[in-house]
Amino acid sequence: MSTLDSIDAILFSLSRAFTSPFAVFVQIQGCTICLLLALGWFLAEYVRNREVKRIKNSIKAGNSLAFLYQDVNELEHSRQVKLPRVSVVMPLKGFGEHNLHNWRSQITSLYGGPLEFLFVVESTEDPAYHAVSRLLSMYQDDVEAKVVVAGLSTTCSQKIHNQLIGVEKMHQDTKYVLFLDDDVRLHPGTIGALTTEMEKNPEIFIQTGYPLDLPSGTLGSYCIYEYHMPCSMGFATGGRTFFLWGGCMMMHADDFRQDRYGVVSGLRDGGYSDDMTLASLAGAHKRLITSPPVAVFPHPLASDLSFGRYICLFTCLYPCLYQRYKIFGCLIILFLFNHRYWNYLRKQTFVLESYISKVNWIMNKALFAVHCYLSWGFVAPYVMAVVHVTSALRIYIKGYQHEDTTFASGGMLLVIMLAVCTFIELLSMWNLTRREVQLCNMLSPEAPRLSLATYNWGLIFVAMLVDNFLYPISAFRSHFSQSINWSGIRYHLKDGKIFKIERRKDMGPAKTDLGGKHLYGKKGAPQKASFLSSLGRNLAHWRQPKKFDV
Repeated sequence: MSTLDSIDAILFSLSRAFTSPFAVFVQIQGCTICLLLALGWFLAEYVRNREVKRIKNSIKAGNSLAFLYQDVNELEHSRQVKLPRVSVVMPLKGFGEHNLHNWRSQITSLYGGPLEFLFVVESTEDPAYHAVSRLLSMYQDDVEAKVVVAGLSTTCSQKIHNQLIGVEKMHQDTKYVLFLDDDVRLHPGTIGALTTEMEKNPEIFIQTGYPLDLPSGTLGSYCIYEYHMPCSMGFATGGRTFFLWGGCMMMHADDFRQDRYGVVSGLRDGGYSDDMTLASLAGAHKRLITSPPVAVFPHPLASDLSFGRYICLFTCLYPCLYQRYKIFGCLIILFLFNHRYWNYLRKQTFVLESYISKVNWIMNKALFAVHCYLSWGFVAPYVMAVVHVTSALRIYIKGYQHEDTTFASGGMLLVIMLAVCTFIELLSMWNLTRREVQLCNMLSPEAPRLSLATYNWGLIFVAMLVDNFLYPISAFRSHFSQSINWSGIRYHLKDGKIFKIERRKDMGPAKTDLGGKHLYGKKGAPQKASFLSSLGRNLAHWRQPKKFDV
């Protein structure tokens, strides 16, 4: 028997095994997961579309500023002067290609009440310190903003430390504090919309939102986009939600002044993740978390989340391994050991290892198990589908007898069913993304228009498989390591809390994930380039963001 015939025999045996009752269950389960995701995205699109229609109807009724207020009378001076004071606290780390645009969108808010911005950095050596200082000098007569140096954290993550120092420095008359990540691109009316909801319902504990990823065209950026899309369902409720995103959180300032519900102590004493900690506190004390439909923010991803350079490096250093395992082996190795996407995924799974109570620990472990099961439950049918299709092609090419290949028809029926469910899922994902792009364009009419034209849906499908395959691996790695390198700082957990922090420049990456921000640099300048050249390049990118123009 030839080698090819032996491979065919193995292939046919696998295909026959994949038509067993258990294997059919696994494939039907995969189809069900696809349809459930499609349903979730359909419902999320319905909520976003309802807001789009509201804005359109307001504009038709004569309110050309509907992106700011539903009722144009809210813009009257007598009402604007009564708006409460808001302090915006932004913990910064590093300086990247999108930061200037993001910061500019934050400090040029059209909120009519008293507003201050606190940009909090670890030290003056952080590249973000000099970048934001120069930006604020351009607006010193127009906005109330300052840079705060927080120093090094010793009992919690550096981000949480920066947030708490920012809260200590906020104005004594501040009623609401808004925590923002430096990669959030606000709409002109965002702060006003969040404040209005807080004023309407004092029972709200936290208001949050969620990013709309703008992939840069690389597989890594599509993996991040695909990872965020299922999570976006929980933020598209138009009201009450159980989910919380640390990139945008508005809270009552007095909750921090008085340490209500343990918000300060819970974050300060070993806190690793700000959103997971606050969400668990909200659940423990039955406090309300809401996500208004307008709280969706453009989130451009770094343009250098690319695999190509790593593949080239791997093939040069390990030609024998490359010849033996080809692309599949390279991708797995590169994902696990070299790529910033892997670091990002590790951080997302590592948050499930932090907790503040026994109930929180149980919920995290349940989420860990369910997510891992569903991730590989999603990928397994596609592996089986490849075997079914390959077997059918070999049967057709070799012309095997029909009676020996009856299993092939059953396998192809499952493949067709999976293909239909996948198409419905991708269509629903596209529809939600389209609606969120439309909503973002309406909420920021002054900004360059976003477009779906740059989205590659073939790569998105590949990213779905890669992301769901890697998630359980990352989750188990996080579970057994109990440590993580986050922006050049290594945190060690014990009993769900940080107990040890290590800092060495040689142990961390030169850039952060997602935004591609430089973490280190002489006197705050990005490596291999002056600050002025980076400032000019980013300003040009802000004026003409080529990838997202119509």
